[in-house]
Formats: sequence, C-alpha cells, structure tokens
Amino acid sequence: MLMTLIDEIQKRTVHVDNAIAEMLPITEPEELYKASRYLVDAGGKRLRPAVLILAAESLGSDLESVLPAAVAVELVHNFTLVHDDIMDRDDVRRGMPAVHVKWGEAGAILAGDTLYSKAFEILSKIDSEPDKILKCMEVLSKTCTEICEGQWLDMNFETRDRVEEAEYLEMVEKKTSVLYAAVAKIGAILGGASEELAEDFYEFGRLIGVGFQMYDDFLDMTAPEEVLGKVHGSDLMEGKHTLIVIDAFRKGVKLDIFGKGEATSAELNEAVKLLSDAGSIDYVKDLAVSYVEEGKAKLKALPESPEKELLLQIADYMIDRNY
Repeated sequence: MLMTLIDEIQKRTVHVDNAIAEMLPITEPEELYKASRYLVDAGGKRLRPAVLILAAESLGSDLESVLPAAVAVELVHNFTLVHDDIMDRDDVRRGMPAVHVKWGEAGAILAGDTLYSKAFEILSKIDSEPDKILKCMEVLSKTCTEICEGQWLDMNFETRDRVEEAEYLEMVEKKTSVLYAAVAKIGAILGGASEELAEDFYEFGRLIGVGFQMYDDFLDMTAPEEVLGKVHGSDLMEGKHTLIVIDAFRKGVKLDIFGKGEATSAELNEAVKLLSDAGSIDYVKDLAVSYVEEGKAKLKALPESPEKELLLQIADYMIDRNY
C-alpha cells in the first residue's frame, strides 16, 4: 500500500516540481533566486501540496486548476524550513548544507522572505473565483502568523525547566499542524466545498498534523540511527520538551542527560529505557494514533472516491513511517 501511495503522490507532485521551475524562475539577482530554489529543488515528500491537490480532486476539481496553490504552500513550507535552520543553528537539511551555510544568514533570510512573498503572489493569480482566492489568501496568511507563534512558543520552551502538555499541544498545532490544516482547507475551497465541509477538511489536516509531530517524537526514541538520520535520542541531549519528556517528568522520571548537549550511547540507551519503563513512549505513540484516527473521521461526510482513500492513506502514513 505504501508504494502505491507514494506512486500516487508522485504522479501529482511531479507537476508541482515542474510548476515551481516555471513560477519561480531563477532570474536576477541570480544568487537570490538560486538560494530561494536551493532547498525547494532538493526535493522532499511534497506531502502538503499532495494533500491540497487530493482534497480538491476528491470534490471533482482537477490538478491543473489548483497547481498554483499547491506550489504556493510548498514555498511557504520551505520558507519555514530556511528560517528554522537559521534559528536552530542546524547546518544540514535534506542531506545538504543548509541555505544559511551556503549563502550566510542574511542571504538565507532574504531567500526565505522571497519564498514567502512569492507564495502569495502565485496564489493570487490562480484561475478561480475572486471570493475563493480571497478565502485561500486569508487561510494561508493566518496560518503563517500561527506558525510564527508556534515557533516562538518552541523557543520559549528552551528556557524553561518544565512545560505542560497543553502548552506542548498548542505549540505543535501552531508550528506544524496548521499548515496541514490550511492545505486541506484550501484544496477544499478551490474544489467548491461548503463552509462546513471545508472546515472538516481543516480539522482533518490539523489532527493528522499533530499526530505527525507526536510520531516524530516517538521515532526519535525508537528508530535506528541509520534510518533516523541523526543520533538516537538526540532530542534528550538538546533538551527538547517533547511530549514524551513532558509525560515522563510528570511521572517523576529523572533524566540526567536532558539538555546536556552530549551523552554516551550507554547513557542515551539508559535514558530511553527509563522513558519506556515509565510508559511515556507508548503513551505518545498511542496518542498520535488517536489523533490520526480522529482526523480521518472528519472526512466521513466526504463521498467515497479514490482520492478520499488516498487522503486516508496519507493520514495512516503519518503513524506508519519509520523516519
């Protein structure tokens, strides 16, 4: 099923890749646009544009009519990655030097800003009714603000000893899941959904997006390093208040390596064992599953179709993947 899902996504996202080259050409000043396209051209799963396209198709629309919107959301996603890497001092993204490593922080900020502004320019020119375009612009602009709010909350957590579960959920929803919510709703709007159904699509994206991030936290503790692409349990060394850690602290678990910046493999394995024994790892995995299942249920009013089935498969992929 996974390969079928990936094949179906790629059938659509190859059009997104081609449209990016057309809608965001490398022009003068050449280095600015090279920096802007650098991360976008590096690939990625393109899950967000795929969700948008499938949402529209499930309502009878066609890929070509929503392609600019799919490009726009992919540019917004990459804009957030460029700026996140600057703030987090991450030097590698998708196996390559980060944008700020190649073009400096100032260049990366400008590249990210270019992606952000171009996204709205492209979205504004979509061939659709003015009221639909306006609704889509409103959804995406509000989402960008919420992403910034979520990032600010995440930064704030770094300075604190304890974070509550409700605070974590608010941060994850704003930083990660609102973009999934937005792309599902934009696809629904362009596909002609009623306000009620468009809101169901929004909730679908929001809930599976939260599940996606929770499962990321789970994978950091359980996935092999060669699959994960980073040190097993690195979130602990970095002092990240994931929901696993929040739950463990709530249960009185002591993690000596938390926020220490470095640890031996033995120390990491011992910390992961403590979290497992406390039930915190399984708690977060089960919660991620429940969020995804709740998200899938939001599409019950949507008529059955191959596109709806693919959307449900994407939701399952959020908690079936190994990286």
